[in-house]
Amino acid sequence: MVRGVQRTLDAFLLQYKFGIDEVLTKITILREEFEATHGYGPVEHVKTRLKSLDSLVEKTTRTGCPPDLDAIRERVLDVAGIRVTCAFVEDTYRFADMLTRQPDLTLVRTKDYIATPKPNGYQSLHLVVEVPVFLSDRTVQVPVELQVRTIAMDFWASVEHQIYYKYDGAVPDDLRETLRSVAGTAASLDGEMGRLRAEVQSLARPTG
Repeated sequence: MVRGVQRTLDAFLLQYKFGIDEVLTKITILREEFEATHGYGPVEHVKTRLKSLDSLVEKTTRTGCPPDLDAIRERVLDVAGIRVTCAFVEDTYRFADMLTRQPDLTLVRTKDYIATPKPNGYQSLHLVVEVPVFLSDRTVQVPVELQVRTIAMDFWASVEHQIYYKYDGAVPDDLRETLRSVAGTAASLDGEMGRLRAEVQSLARPTG
């Protein structure tokens, strides 16, 4: 019986791995096509993450989600995750628009923490999309969470995660305030870099 349960859980998580694979294929095509057409790529880095079984159990327990696979599919939308890092804020939105216009993707949820950062300063564009995964005997719609952010936002989030891990969540108030301040600095850097690129692009255009 235990082996049967394990096989069921493994097969369930494998569907999410396939969901990541499907979205990665779309990202690769969009990335290469955009580079060939426009001469630069909006995407700098891509990372993937699949929740472990232990992490999934912890998430369902913490959120009060019933230990049922259908309920998990409906309520736990970050089992499969992809992080897309772009150089400029403008590119985060451009990439998200290109991806979500794919006809076989369904946009489930958007949370724009770039336009409205979290109180701690965190910035990122969060999307949940459903992608069809074609198995041998059926098609399943698999949710995949995407976090789209700039290099500066990603660096801040990485440092913030390390600090919270070191202090086991109990970060001193002065460090919290420093993190918020640095998040503002990162946002200012993104703004300046965006303006610099716009200026360079305007100078590069033919004047006729």
